[in-house]
Amino acid sequence: MLQDLVDLGRYPIDRPDSWGYTQMINDLRRDLNEEGCAVLPGFVHENGLNHILSEADGVSDKAHRSFNRTNAYFTKDDTRFGVGHPIRRFYERSNAFVPADNFAKSGPLRRIYEDASFLPFIRATLDEPKERFFRYDDPLADVIINVVEKGQGFPWHFDTNNYTVTLAIQNGEKGGVFQYVPNLRTSKEENFDAVASVLDGNMSQVRHLDLQPGDLQIFKGRYSLHRVAPVEGERRRYVGIFSFVEAEGMCGGVERTRQLYGRVLPQHYEREGIRKDRLLD
Repeated sequence: MLQDLVDLGRYPIDRPDSWGYTQMINDLRRDLNEEGCAVLPGFVHENGLNHILSEADGVSDKAHRSFNRTNAYFTKDDTRFGVGHPIRRFYERSNAFVPADNFAKSGPLRRIYEDASFLPFIRATLDEPKERFFRYDDPLADVIINVVEKGQGFPWHFDTNNYTVTLAIQNGEKGGVFQYVPNLRTSKEENFDAVASVLDGNMSQVRHLDLQPGDLQIFKGRYSLHRVAPVEGERRRYVGIFSFVEAEGMCGGVERTRQLYGRVLPQHYEREGIRKDRLLD
């Protein structure tokens, strides 16, 4: 049951008609509007976190580890744009993702993601209508774990899916701070100049977030440029990622899927391009 994992006393996501639920949603919406993300400290309680950490340790060897160069959009170089354009700026990327098909339906991460109360809670927090809010229909990417080891991080990027919900499972000994610039682009405007400014080192609009194990973060990653600072020490950083999108049937693009998970399934070819906007990936 969800109560075996989530602190439902503090976060009554299973009681949408309660006063506490309404107050919780209002607080989270305020944080999203003001800060670009919302955090629920201790969303998963200690006992639940132990189960999730055990699951993470059990599948960490299934992570696809890659060491390559990527831009903020996970696309190939495009010579139609001039030198110095954000599309043409590539950075070292070295971390790992455990693909979604390694998590059992009965496992703790998928139990949270597929619980009947979880999607409506996330949708209410984001104030999205039912017809524009769905689970990510990607067999490799709907529920994943990001594994970051010593010296590794994640360079500046945008997410393919509109809504990313992350659960901090285990931090490295040092480093691994999440940095982001909220709402840097919109569904109609890439805002390349502002992206270039951040890539050039302008940190004036960058937010810093040091999440603790058990914290749930709700984040509009498709519109907010973000990165993870390198991890220090031998302990791995684990973050669970639950993904939601605004187009039914949407899954990851072929190029990005191959980069992140090392393989592509027929569904990625069949559904590439299913989305509500025309932004770069």
